[in-house]
Amino acid sequence: MDLLAWAIINKEALKILYGLIITLICFIIVLRTHKLYRISLHKGIRYFRNAFFFYGTGFFAKYVLESLAFIFRMDNVVTQIISILFKFFLVMAGFFLVYSLLWKKIETSKDDYSSSLFNLKISIFYIMAIIIVILDSVWLTHFFTFASQIIVFALASIISLVNYQRNPQRQFLKFYFIAMVLSLIAWLLNAFIALYFQLNSVISISIFLINTLIFLLFLYGVVKFTNK
Repeated sequence: MDLLAWAIINKEALKILYGLIITLICFIIVLRTHKLYRISLHKGIRYFRNAFFFYGTGFFAKYVLESLAFIFRMDNVVTQIISILFKFFLVMAGFFLVYSLLWKKIETSKDDYSSSLFNLKISIFYIMAIIIVILDSVWLTHFFTFASQIIVFALASIISLVNYQRNPQRQFLKFYFIAMVLSLIAWLLNAFIALYFQLNSVISISIFLINTLIFLLFLYGVVKFTNK
């Protein structure tokens, strides 16, 4: 039996494995960046950390909890709720990533929020994420989620490029730019496949591999940067 045939037969097990790998990567990134934030107190780092907290939570819910719900034949309402939460977590993660680049232009010296997950400015992201998820749910589409994230990562790519050009000696900014561009490409590919093709096992595995490589790139950058 070849690898593809095994993957087709064990689709739910593969999804659980994929979800656990992404969750583990995000967990390590959260721990590393949280430690760095406590040392540096750099606000951008904690917003970057929050992005991967949401990514990890979202992927665990979608690919672990949803697969378990399918295996144990739980009500479809459960999987629908998980899918909605997954979109919400993904959208929030994207917002936090771009905010980690923009926070200096938005927050003032008087803004000393005790929480980076819940505060007045971040509440706008929650409202936007809820609206996007509702629109997708009402129209039974993924369009609004994909469109929002493509816009977010296009913006993040431009901002990170400008930041790198201003400080080319800082290698982390170069890594950040590359990661943002690759993330944008991944979202574009995922959107193209989801909107114009019928998902099958080959395409699903390809998406899993692309997403895993993107998250591993983020992990590599964080580990390399935090080990200095």
